[in-house]
Amino acid sequence: MNTLTFGAHTVDVAALVATVLAVVVIASIARQLLRHTHSAKHATTWRLIVLAVAQPICAALLYLALFPPTLPGEAGTLVVATAGASASRASAGKGDAFVALPEAPALTDVERVPDLATALRRHPGMQRLRVLGAGLVARDRDAARGHAVVFEPDALPPGLVILDAPTQAVAGGDFRVHGRAQDLRGGVAELLDPGRQRVDRVALPDDGRFALDATTRVPGAAVFTLRLRDARQRIVDDIALPMQVDAPTPPRVLLLAGAPGPEIKYLRRWARDAGVAMQAQMAVGGGVELGDTPIAVNAANLQRFDLVILDERAWSGLGESQRAALTEAIRGGLGMLLRVTAALSEPERRRLRALGFTVDEGRDATEVQLSNATRDDDALRARIGPGTRDQARTHDAPVPETPVLTQRTLRMTADDGVPLLRDQQDQTLALWRAEGRGRVAVWPLTDTYRLVLAGRDDLHAETWSDALATLARAQNGARFTIDGETRVGERVAICGIAREASVTSPRGATVTALVDPNTGARNCAAFWPREAGWHRVTSAGRAQLFHARATDDAPGLHTSLVREATLQLAADAPTYDAATSASLPVPRHPGARWPWWLAWLLASGALWWFERSRRGVRSPDASAPSSRTR
Repeated sequence: MNTLTFGAHTVDVAALVATVLAVVVIASIARQLLRHTHSAKHATTWRLIVLAVAQPICAALLYLALFPPTLPGEAGTLVVATAGASASRASAGKGDAFVALPEAPALTDVERVPDLATALRRHPGMQRLRVLGAGLVARDRDAARGHAVVFEPDALPPGLVILDAPTQAVAGGDFRVHGRAQDLRGGVAELLDPGRQRVDRVALPDDGRFALDATTRVPGAAVFTLRLRDARQRIVDDIALPMQVDAPTPPRVLLLAGAPGPEIKYLRRWARDAGVAMQAQMAVGGGVELGDTPIAVNAANLQRFDLVILDERAWSGLGESQRAALTEAIRGGLGMLLRVTAALSEPERRRLRALGFTVDEGRDATEVQLSNATRDDDALRARIGPGTRDQARTHDAPVPETPVLTQRTLRMTADDGVPLLRDQQDQTLALWRAEGRGRVAVWPLTDTYRLVLAGRDDLHAETWSDALATLARAQNGARFTIDGETRVGERVAICGIAREASVTSPRGATVTALVDPNTGARNCAAFWPREAGWHRVTSAGRAQLFHARATDDAPGLHTSLVREATLQLAADAPTYDAATSASLPVPRHPGARWPWWLAWLLASGALWWFERSRRGVRSPDASAPSSRTR
């Protein structure tokens, strides 16, 4: 690169040097002429010509020594050995070069290079890259862009090869882990909580894909574990799933009920235990209301809440102005859940149609059971927990059965409706749809409190927690985005920061990460972890944790990620074949510098000697006619 960048300005170094040398040559020739004019000793014409011609010759030789002419490279293939490259497949044809990156195994008579960019500089003109082994790591992918890439990957090792797991969660919320295991037919995938208790388990199908879920309990840095077993139940992989669990921002809920009842009682009890700020108002007739201090349903008060839960009686009791304020608040982002506990009147069904729902029937009730993922007893005990101080559960207590619940027999549809709750037959029980920036749901279940009475308070909490998380007003939570494989030695992009961020390692060392201006509005900075464990990112008063894996942790997953990235690089690269190889640009490279340096040194030395010699110099006495004394 013969350019330098200063802010928004780019300077061509070669042009700058040429300009300086030209100025020096002109000044040197002018100096020679002035010296000839004012000196008592006059140079001959041929001496002046030699001195004038020698100046640009020396300057030209110096320029060529600094910037030698480029030469076309030889077209060929650069064979690149990466991690796991087999010696039997490692071969290079005529005109090709063979290099091994630092991750590659020891290969006989193969040139070792620190990175791919160095290999390309040492072997200019290579049109194609033939990559053997696991693939190119992030360090080398940028250097490979613009070349034709042929990737010949090795087979993936048995174990975990694909993982999609969250790195952040909210305390008390559910999360799901997706993945794929390689060559573990007949095996199982298990999810262990931070206490090493199994909370979920599934058998691995032929394609190895699986999904596991669990619930977080308390805020802080937590490490779940994904365990893979083969058909003989031997442990193949134990993969750490680090997760930052944040304290939830409690949603603000307004509960309106036409009458008190056990459903309201246990819903309020769950909200209190879950830290949900709930304002409850229950009418008992005659203008009397129970619960918290009554508030007016108007636009100003509805802005204070994230979700409104009400039954059909409370909804019918709203005035026109109250209903208009509620509808406007929903379109502004408020969520609403309508509990249907009795048959709906025609005006109520008409109001639902205005919100996008078509609802019929509802005069009868039927029994249902909530959808409950198939888990073994140990996993269910871990999810239910140890109970309370007043009603503790032993670790070997029988798992309570899921009770039968009651729902109104509604026939409800919505053009853009989304299921909110399903039964064991995968039939939709509750439905929601978007209305403006908010969400509205119709909920026909009438007695979810039976879950608590039957000892399945975990399922009761999970059901209502999912409903609130789906419907409540979206919270503004600014977080940093961590892109890339968080592993020691791998590049990580930290986005969403201010002009700079500080990253603190597990041992307490702090590194400053500066924003790359080329990332634009994403505001990303690059960071290379050097230690395994929890790192803390701090920027503009905000802090966030992320975990870096050790280099030998989850090797199959790392191999799969490198493989997929290299396959994508090869797919995006220009095509190459013998017939069209001439159409690809052949890079040029600088020629040898030492001949030009030698020529410049000889010319400069000769010029120095000639300037100090008396060749071609005439003195004034020698030019005057001689006189004789007679």
